[in-house]
Amino acid sequence: MFLEKLEGVKLTVAITFACGTGFLLFGYDQGVFGGILTNAAFLGTFKNPNATIQGQIVSTYDIGCILGAILSIFVGDKYGRRRCIMLGCSILIVGGALQSASSWLGMIIPARIIAGLGNGLNTAQIPIWQAETSKAHQRGMLICIQLALVISGIVITEWMNFGFTYTTGPVTWRFPLAFQCFFALLTIFLVKFLPESPRWMALKDRVPEAQAIIARLEGKPADHPDVLAEIDSIVTTVQREAGMRRAGFREFFAGGKQQTFRRLCLGAGASIFQQMGGINVVVYYLPIVLTQSFGFSNRLSLILSAVDSMSLVFWGVVAGFLVERVGRKKLMLQAAIMDSICFACAAAGLGVGNKAGNTAAVVFIFLYYVFYGMGLMAIPFMYPSEINSQHMRNVGSAVAMVTNWLFVYVVVLVTPTGIKNLGWRFYIIFAVMNAAWIPFIIYFYVETKGLSLEEVDRVFELKYGREDGRKISYDEAIEQVKFERTLHRTEKDAERGLGSSEKLEEVPVTVEEAEN
Repeated sequence: MFLEKLEGVKLTVAITFACGTGFLLFGYDQGVFGGILTNAAFLGTFKNPNATIQGQIVSTYDIGCILGAILSIFVGDKYGRRRCIMLGCSILIVGGALQSASSWLGMIIPARIIAGLGNGLNTAQIPIWQAETSKAHQRGMLICIQLALVISGIVITEWMNFGFTYTTGPVTWRFPLAFQCFFALLTIFLVKFLPESPRWMALKDRVPEAQAIIARLEGKPADHPDVLAEIDSIVTTVQREAGMRRAGFREFFAGGKQQTFRRLCLGAGASIFQQMGGINVVVYYLPIVLTQSFGFSNRLSLILSAVDSMSLVFWGVVAGFLVERVGRKKLMLQAAIMDSICFACAAAGLGVGNKAGNTAAVVFIFLYYVFYGMGLMAIPFMYPSEINSQHMRNVGSAVAMVTNWLFVYVVVLVTPTGIKNLGWRFYIIFAVMNAAWIPFIIYFYVETKGLSLEEVDRVFELKYGREDGRKISYDEAIEQVKFERTLHRTEKDAERGLGSSEKLEEVPVTVEEAEN
């Protein structure tokens, strides 16, 4: 298979495409019910369920996702990133097939849970696989591309649902539910022929295999100095962390040099920002929001939903070009501020209740997607994989995804009732929520742009493990890490007999230059 022979940039592209296909499947699953809930054939099959039952049908999928993310805690480090992704897709195929064949609530609700179980496992493992196979300066951009593909999956469902408004019968909802199996099969096929994470290999003491994978990712011989330097950094970090670990679940609450509990909370907190900021009011229910809150026709609502999601794909791609320049922290802060304003203005427009007010509300919902797409769409998925240590990366990512899906479940469950009973006031909740994130982002979050996963560990060691007891800021710790990187490269160049001024020009030689 040609995928097994790829190396260098081509291999990175292939891994990103495989991860993107898995995340496109995630987006497809997440968005497919948005249009089906307004489908006459579907509603007739299930005896015209009320808003509460509709919320249960949709939200039980999120229960499955929670369970899948919990499962990831126990199987992620045991079986590796690739096998867990293939397992997740296999489970999802079973759930998708059962959903498409359902004819009563007692069948479709368990089928939704099964599909969610597979997706929850995927959402925990795919970002780790991407992060652990990416270079530091590419990691953020590649994961942003993945999340743009998540929304592409949602776009596919919305245009598919719109297309089926021109036909009648069970196929209008059974086919969209069955079609998710295609993306799951494609993901399994791609992942099967691509390499495992070298960091997982090192964690399992399979260092020669890890070194061979790094050589493929770098497109260089296994004995090349760059490959040797990277494998040495990974192995050193794994060994150092192993010496600081605590037994059992006490590790989850550890402080010390590694600050394990703090880092778990930072990863999970980003998921709370994302989900309680109101995105799933839009993603899951935008057609319903537009029909019930805005008074648009079903077909026009589907068109606007699809166009809105297409704009989110664009802004997600824009985020890929900004995340390594502007940084994670600044983009999240900007998103929290602007999304709060957008929800407040949308609520005000709906509160006025006339045509002009509704138009303004739609404009601000579209504008919400701009800032959410650039700041809170991708970062909560990449941040847990970056901020947690090598030994706790699987657990940290899983905890973040459990948190993610728990709050998705809450929002999805209450949204139909909230829209029905609170009307325009329902959107004020999310304006307040987004405003509440601002101080947390400013005072607690750590910037990870441009740092390798091992360097993120070093930042915490420098801040919390100083022998002289002097307190330093995260920014100072990051400056020191970059200076150490520069010094290490200079020493390696000297060892290799490359101490010329030409070589030194490739890297900064002072803390100030390293920061720039």
